[in-house]
Amino acid sequence: MNDSYLTTAELAARIKYDARTIRERLKDSVLFEGRHYIRPFGGRKILYIWETIEKDMAKASKEESFTIPLANGGVMHG
Repeated sequence: MNDSYLTTAELAARIKYDARTIRERLKDSVLFEGRHYIRPFGGRKILYIWETIEKDMAKASKEESFTIPLANGGVMHG
């Protein structure tokens, strides 16, 4: 396993988001524990898994470019 683990500040620098935005808006809504981050040794510290985040960001970017938003809140894939 050759994953790169990043602190919130290091992740913020890589993806050009404020660390506060990551903690308050992205964590647990688009970044999930066990997939995108871990809490080593059951502690409070959070380490983000860079490779998983990078892969999911690219995947989401591709998916969004081929969707058409609908009035009811859904999307049509084109």
